[in-house]
Amino acid sequence: MAHYVVLAQFTDQGIRAVKDTTKRAKAFREMAGKMGVQIKDIYWTLGKFDVVTVMEAPNDETAAAIMMKAGSLGNMKSQTLRAFTESEISSVLSKV
Repeated sequence: MAHYVVLAQFTDQGIRAVKDTTKRAKAFREMAGKMGVQIKDIYWTLGKFDVVTVMEAPNDETAAAIMMKAGSLGNMKSQTLRAFTESEISSVLSKV
């Protein structure tokens, strides 16, 4: 499974209903599970981003699909970063 870090900001709609954010997180976990994505952690943060999510997905296409589906609900906009473990980056570096 590939690893991803998602940096998210609430939209105007999302912040107006911020009291539902934990309910939305639970629904996101369930939706992700149905798509074969495992949500490892969700953190609510201070600063430029409101939420940071760490997840694993079978591939980039599935990660993109889950984030497009979540974004289409209108509560957040996000940036998804592909993350590499130490062993994965070692494999990449062996090709450099």
